[in-house]
Amino acid sequence: MPARAATRVSAPIPARAGIGLRAPHYRDVTETPPDVGWLEVHSENYFGDGGAPLHYLERARVHYPVSLHGVGLSLGSADPLNREHLRKLQQLIARIEPGLVSDHLSWSSIDGRYLNDLLPLPYTEEALDHIVARIVETQEFLGRRILVENPSSYLRYRHSTIPEWEFLTAAAERADCDILLDVNNVYVSACNHGFDPRVYLRAIPADRVQEIHLAGHTVKHHEDGDILIDTHNTRVCDVVWELYRETVARLGLRPTLIEWDSDLPALAVLVEEAAMADRILERVHDADAA
Repeated sequence: MPARAATRVSAPIPARAGIGLRAPHYRDVTETPPDVGWLEVHSENYFGDGGAPLHYLERARVHYPVSLHGVGLSLGSADPLNREHLRKLQQLIARIEPGLVSDHLSWSSIDGRYLNDLLPLPYTEEALDHIVARIVETQEFLGRRILVENPSSYLRYRHSTIPEWEFLTAAAERADCDILLDVNNVYVSACNHGFDPRVYLRAIPADRVQEIHLAGHTVKHHEDGDILIDTHNTRVCDVVWELYRETVARLGLRPTLIEWDSDLPALAVLVEEAAMADRILERVHDADAA
């Protein structure tokens, strides 16, 4: 149960299910806090010096631990790291005192121009050296460890030489950062590229995974075959729930976020999805205790 006192709860994120805080649910979450373990927000939506977003986030922070999840740091870009972006993130961290801070193993900018997507890296030794240096620089600037999330992808580079799961693991270990493991992204990429999602999930080191994401996706039908798109606009599918069960059985209990970013349903639907994740976590806990 979330704390209901009128003071901030401690920063650590519990090994329960949380939901993303989105603008249409600001009032419901702050006026009648639902039974979820924590909240996650997209960091960049709160970079302003004031206004409604920060007002509601600070109100929600009274009731829940918060995780900051970035989508604009562009860790894999060839551009220099955006120091103004890092400065604003650092200020938000000081203001909200989040339990976790994360971004993506991807790039989204070049020559100062930003794209509205999280694009995959070529998985090569050169790219690995580059992303490790960027994560280290980010952590040194912020003065804390971050989590890096595996992306969903719809193309692969022909000259990639390292499987994504090995690349992600090596980046985390060499940069000494943690991993945000998105189970839906693993499944989407596995279907799009023809690998076994269980091979990926079993290869990720348990001690690096500090958060899990679950989301819904969309299947696009084409003459050349189906493609899965990570749309975050529907419920988690049965196959992803099963992969999640297997993953937490191996890793142990982990904070788990229900991601839903478009075609937002009523808050009650998000709470239902979170309750499903909590039931799975409870069964894993009971099995471990038996």
